[in-house]
Order: sequence, then structure tokens, then C-alpha cells
Amino acid sequence: MSNYPMRINKYLALKQISTRRGADELIADKKVFINGKLALLGSKINETDTVEVRGAKAKEYLYFAYNKLIGVETGSLYPAKRGAENLFPLGRLDKASHGLLILTNDGRITERLLNPKYFHEKEYVVKTSNKLRSNFKQKMEAGVNIEGYITKPCKVKIINDFTFRIVLTEGKKHQIRRMCSALFQEVADLKRERIMNIKLGSLKPNILREIKGVELITFLDPILHQS
Repeated sequence: MSNYPMRINKYLALKQISTRRGADELIADKKVFINGKLALLGSKINETDTVEVRGAKAKEYLYFAYNKLIGVETGSLYPAKRGAENLFPLGRLDKASHGLLILTNDGRITERLLNPKYFHEKEYVVKTSNKLRSNFKQKMEAGVNIEGYITKPCKVKIINDFTFRIVLTEGKKHQIRRMCSALFQEVADLKRERIMNIKLGSLKPNILREIKGVELITFLDPILHQS
């Protein structure tokens, strides 16, 4: 860990004890101690300090890959799985799109995964109604003007005359559809297959798959430790 001295709530979040807001609640409840003394809201710690959380049950964070169906609103997702009632999606897929969503109860990583200042790859397979133009790949990868905003460089692989694979590091609303529209291509199908190292793979539609072990560590590490 770096960036010392560090606010105590950030430290507890990085240690996966709580969210920053939850850490503030623990401090207000007089359950957090720094070098044996009660921590205060806004307290900062150094790398050599000893931090204790007393009498608080650590929250169990859950992470699932989920294959969303076309026609389903992201905000209406309530997958039927025991213990999953408090899950929420990280980001969105529009109603007409399908594929990978990550569902979690870990509020610590939402802003860090979705904030455009961070670079996290998301991969999609897109089918178009009309044949792809000869300069489509070049123009998409260079950045497209969507209503005054120039998209960041991306990676495009042409699969056939009507299908391409694209890897983005940003997530503007309806970005791929708007990029295609600006280049006179109409999207017929849009499927997200990967978020960072989490892959949709053979996961069936409307099914949850728990993310754990090395796969989870690989996913969380760059998110929780970015500054």
C-alpha cells in the first residue's frame, strides 16, 4: 500500500473491512482504534500504525458474473439466488443489449470501476445490419466524434462483413451504438463478453456464476489499489 499518511476510512476500505461510508460508521460507533486509541472521523494513519476494529463483524462481499438477456432492464435485476438479494450491477447494459454484467454487494469498487479516469477493458461482439465500410476499423480505433465528445482510442477486430469485436476502456452511455451511428453503421446485436479478466464464456442466459479464487483476486487488485 502507498499514499501514507492515509485517511482511516480509505485504509479500512483498501483492507476490505468496509466501504468508506461504513468505516465512518464504525468510527462513529467507537469500534476503530489507532495504536490503542479511539480513532476519530478524518483521522490519518502512517504505515507503521496499528489499526484495530473491535466488535464489528466483517462484511462478506459477494461477486457474480451474470448473463443478461435482451429486453431486461439492468435496474430491474433480482436474480433468484440465496444471499443475492442485496446485489447490484456494476455499470449497465441497455435493454436491447445482452451479455456480461458483474453483480456485487461491494460498494467500494463501483466508482473505481466506472470512473472514466480509470482504464478498465470491456470487450463486446457487435453485429451490424449493413455491411461494414472499408475504413470502419480505422475510424473506430482512432476515436469517433459522438455529439462533440471524441471517444478514446479502442481496439477493433473485424470478424466478417457484418460483425466486429471491440475493446473499450471507457463506458459512455450507449457508446458503441452512438459510435456506429456516427459512422453510418446500424447495430443489430450487441453482446458484452468480458470486463477486465472476467469472461462470459459458456455462462447460460439469466444465470449467475460466482467469481472467486484467483479470478477474483486478479479482478479486485487493480481496482482497490489504484489511486
